[in-house]
Amino acid sequence: MGKLWNNYRYLFFRRSTQIVILVLYFGANAWGWTILMGNLSSSLFLSIVPLSDPYAGLQMLVAGATMASDLLIGMLIVTVFYLIIGGRAFCSWVCPINIITDAAALLRRKLGVDAISKRQPASRNMRYWVLALSLVISFFMGVTAFEFISPISMLHRGIVFGLGFGWAAMSIIFLFDLFVLKNGWCGHVCPLGGFYSLVGKASLIKVQHTAENCTACMKCKSVCPEVQVLHMIDKQSLPVLSGECTSCARCIEVCDDDALGFSIRNYIQNK
Repeated sequence: MGKLWNNYRYLFFRRSTQIVILVLYFGANAWGWTILMGNLSSSLFLSIVPLSDPYAGLQMLVAGATMASDLLIGMLIVTVFYLIIGGRAFCSWVCPINIITDAAALLRRKLGVDAISKRQPASRNMRYWVLALSLVISFFMGVTAFEFISPISMLHRGIVFGLGFGWAAMSIIFLFDLFVLKNGWCGHVCPLGGFYSLVGKASLIKVQHTAENCTACMKCKSVCPEVQVLHMIDKQSLPVLSGECTSCARCIEVCDDDALGFSIRNYIQNK
C-alpha cells in the first residue's frame, strides 16, 4: 500500500486540485459561492483578490483594449505565482485538458501505439509559433484570437455552465493525442503551454536529479510528457532548468532510486 501511494501520490494531489477548482467554479455559478468566481481567464478569489490569465491579458493588450487596474493586478499575481512554483504547473495541476491528455497517453501505452510510432512528426517548438501567431492575429484583428477557439475555455465553460462544445473539444484532443501525435496538444500545439514555458524558465521550484542515485532505469522518461527536459538522466546532477517541465512529478513518483525530487533553485550557485 505504501509503494502504491508513493507511485501515485502527486497524481492524486493533481487530480484533487483540478477537481476542487472546477467544483468551486461550478459552485459559484450554481449556488452563488464566493470562494472562486469567474473562469480560468478571469476570476475573483474570496470576492477580493483578482486573478487573471496573463496570456489572455497579453492578447487584449496587443489587440488595443484598455486594461482595467484589477485585470492588471490579477495578471501580476498569477505571473508571480507561476514564476515561483513553475509556469507549466498550470498545465498539470489546474488545466482540465490535462485529464484528457493524460488519459490518451495512458491508453497509448496500453495499446502499444508508442512502440508503433517512434518518431514524432512535429516539433515541440510549434507551440511558440502558435503563440506568436495568436498575438499577431490579435493585433491585426483587435480580438483575443486564441480565446475564441481555445479548447481549454470551451471545456472549462462546458463543465461549469453545461457541456455543449466541450464534448467536441474533449473528443478531438483525446483522439489527436491517441492516434496522431503523442502529447500532441499540450506538448506541441497549445500556445498557453508555450507562454507558461517562457514564464517557467525563471521559476524557483525545480525537479532536481541526483546522478549518484540514478541507475538509468529510464522509468522517468517513459512517463514524462516533456521527455526532452530530462536530458541529464544518468549523466549529471542538475535541476530541470527547462521551462517546458510541467511539474507533474510523475518522474519523481516512478523513480525507485530516489534520484529525482523537488528542490528550490539556487541562483547564486548556478551563477
